[in-house]
Amino acid sequence: MLTRILKFTGYRWLPVAGVLLLGSGCASVPGPPDKRDPFESYNRAMYDFNTAADKAVIRPVAVGYRDYTPDLFQDAVRNFFSNLNDFVVFVNDLLQFKLIQAMQDSSRIAYNTTFGVFGLINFTAYMDDLPKHNEDFGQTLGVWGFEPGPYLVIPLLGPSSTRGAAGLVGDLYINPLTHGILQDDYQQWGAVALAFISLRADLLGATDVVDQAAIDPYVFTRDAYFQYRRNLVYDGNPPPDENEFNEFNLDSEQDADLQLQLKLEDERAQKKQAAPAAPEPVKPDSP
Repeated sequence: MLTRILKFTGYRWLPVAGVLLLGSGCASVPGPPDKRDPFESYNRAMYDFNTAADKAVIRPVAVGYRDYTPDLFQDAVRNFFSNLNDFVVFVNDLLQFKLIQAMQDSSRIAYNTTFGVFGLINFTAYMDDLPKHNEDFGQTLGVWGFEPGPYLVIPLLGPSSTRGAAGLVGDLYINPLTHGILQDDYQQWGAVALAFISLRADLLGATDVVDQAAIDPYVFTRDAYFQYRRNLVYDGNPPPDENEFNEFNLDSEQDADLQLQLKLEDERAQKKQAAPAAPEPVKPDSP
């Protein structure tokens, strides 16, 4: 299954992607370099390629799926793949030693697979003690102490990192679809395509916000990805990140100068506030 996905996402689009990459391999990128993104020229080219493919094919199909398929069908598709994902979450719960969460997720799988008719119905939606969790092998590697590594834009799949890419391979291996739930190749490809379009349809609003709000959508997406993944690894309570305080990734000398300048400006502002106001001139009485 993994080989098929890699072939679809990489080799099929290789001629077009190759032209983009060769044209930008030595191109300069705007702004100072980001230490997290040493492959920025490649990543920007792949980001542009993914954006073009999305606008030309993927987004129109997702819009049609959202607008012209019954809501009941969309809910069943979303629930079915969410139930399969719960098995991936359950395995990563165990790998992260989150035993209580693992028991909750195993119960979700049992209820939704049986009473929910193989996951087509989200039977646990109204069970407050069995919430949906979000764990994957990339997070597990982060919990184990592996750094995110360089930023990496994957063909068609979008933002990731070297750790995230390795985690994706692990999740594909864990996913029940990889282990013969669907025997026929066409059925497997159909399931992958349906899951992809269903997810893209759910994200239509989010991608519109990025396109409209961000001056540089690439940088916005990259920074949001690292912040989001860091938040997941630390279960919503991440320690301070130096990148949050060093937005432009300046070197130490530049950073020290910037901090000194900000400090001086702050002191000037405080002095202005503390200084007594100059007395207003007394106007002579009119004769």
